[in-house]
Amino acid sequence: MDDLFAERVLTQRSLTRGDLAVLAGTPCTLIECDLAQADLAGLDLAGWTFEKCDLRQADLGGARLEGTRWRSCRGAFASFVGGDLSDASFASSDFNNAAFRHTTLESAQFTGCKLTGADLSEAKAFNLRLEETLLVNARMPGHDFRKAKLLRLDFSQADLRKCDFRHATFSDCSLRDALLESARFDGADLRGADLGGLRLEDASRFRGATISREQAGQLLGELGLKVR
Repeated sequence: MDDLFAERVLTQRSLTRGDLAVLAGTPCTLIECDLAQADLAGLDLAGWTFEKCDLRQADLGGARLEGTRWRSCRGAFASFVGGDLSDASFASSDFNNAAFRHTTLESAQFTGCKLTGADLSEAKAFNLRLEETLLVNARMPGHDFRKAKLLRLDFSQADLRKCDFRHATFSDCSLRDALLESARFDGADLRGADLGGLRLEDASRFRGATISREQAGQLLGELGLKVR
């Protein structure tokens, strides 16, 4: 094992499953490393830090990733299916079209990230925190956002069926053209949300929520009613 491996810090390296398996079980830091298409499924990488790493199409399914830190990483089409990302932190990273199905995301945080097209279906996401993140076309039916303070989240065209937004506060967010079947908004403050593209069948879902006068006029206009 060379000195870099001994120091538990790897910089600008192309790494394989075998490389990481040697270090599994002990927190390490990877900086500007190439893990594209790597098979990392099932490895114990808890507590690791990934900074400016390439994880495009990497397979981390079933991996232990508790307390991991992801900074400025690229992970388009990466798979975390069935993995444990409890207490993980993602910042300024692009994981578009990544798969988080059946993943444990309890107390995980995404800040300034791109999750366009990501699949978070059936994830265990208690206390999941999302800020300033693109979730356009994301799939996250049934997620619990009760009492959450949602800041700069773009849910445009996202699958939000059966999501619970009761008493949530939206600030500079978008729900434009989102799928909202059976979603709940009782007590939610939607004055900071773009509600464009609302369908007639969706209007009743906002019963009990607070919207602005401007939004009310906009919604009535989109439903084909003239406001004078």
